[in-house]
Amino acid sequence: MALTKPRIIELLLITTVPVMFLAAQGVPDLWLVVTTTIGGYLSAGGANALNMYIDRDIDALMDRTSQRPLVTGMVSPRECLAFGITLAVISTAWFGLLVNWLSAALALGALLFYVVVYTMLLKRRTSQNIVWGGIAGCMPVLIGWSAVTNSVSWAAVILFAVIFFWTPPHYWPLSMKVKEDYARVGVPMLPVVASNRVVARQIVLYSWVMVAVSLLLTPLGYTGWFYTTVALVTGGFWLWEAHGLQNRAKAGVTGGKLKEMRLFHWSITYVSLLFVAVAVDPFLR
Repeated sequence: MALTKPRIIELLLITTVPVMFLAAQGVPDLWLVVTTTIGGYLSAGGANALNMYIDRDIDALMDRTSQRPLVTGMVSPRECLAFGITLAVISTAWFGLLVNWLSAALALGALLFYVVVYTMLLKRRTSQNIVWGGIAGCMPVLIGWSAVTNSVSWAAVILFAVIFFWTPPHYWPLSMKVKEDYARVGVPMLPVVASNRVVARQIVLYSWVMVAVSLLLTPLGYTGWFYTTVALVTGGFWLWEAHGLQNRAKAGVTGGKLKEMRLFHWSITYVSLLFVAVAVDPFLR
C-alpha cells in the first residue's frame, strides 16, 4: 500500500469520479464507476511504485521521504520494480477489458508520462519540472470522461486545464516548506532556485489563470449556476490566500510566519469542492 502512495491517489480519484457524473449528466453506471476507480488506483499505484524505484537514491537523503519502504529496507528495489511493472500491465488490461481501450490508452499514457517524462527526464533537470510533469496528474479527468463516453470532449479538456494550472500553485507552497530537502539532493524545484518573491509571483499568476479557466465550463453550456457559484467562491478564496502569500513574501517574511502551507492545504480543499460541484451540478439544472 505504501508503494502506491494512497494519499496522492486520493486526489486523483477526486477528479476522476465527479467527471463521470458530468459526462453522464446524472448518475453513471455504478459498476463502471467501480471498475474505473479500481483501474485508476492500480495504474497510479504502479506509476508511484516505479517513481519510488527511480528516486530511491534521493528519497534516502530527504526527511519527508525517509520512511518510504525502499529507504527503510522493507521492500527491495527489485521487488518494487516488479510490483510497479505488474500493476502497470494489470491496470492497462483491466481498463481495456472492463472499461474501454481509450481509457486504457490514457491511463497507460499518464503512467509513462509520470515515470519517464517527469521522474526520469524533468525532475532533476529543470525548475519547470512540476509544471510539465503535472500533465500526468491531469489525465484522470480525461479517463473519467472517456470511461463514460468512449470519447473526449471540450468539457474534459477544460477540466484537464484546470488541474494543469492548479498543480504548480498546489505543489510550490509545499516545495517552499521543504526546499532544504530538495536543495540537499540537487532537485531544482522552483523554490530552490528562485526567491520566495519570485515563487509567490508565479503562484499568483497560475492561480488567476486556473480560476479563469474553471469558469469556462458555464458559458460553454456544460455546467449551471451551482458549479459557477462554487467556482467563484472557492476560486476567490484561493486568490485571497495566494495574494496573501505574495504579500508576505514581498515583505521578506520567512520561516513559519510565511504561512505557505495555508495555501497548500486550501488547494486540496479547493479541488475537492470544485469537483464535488462538477458532480452535483447536473442534478440542479
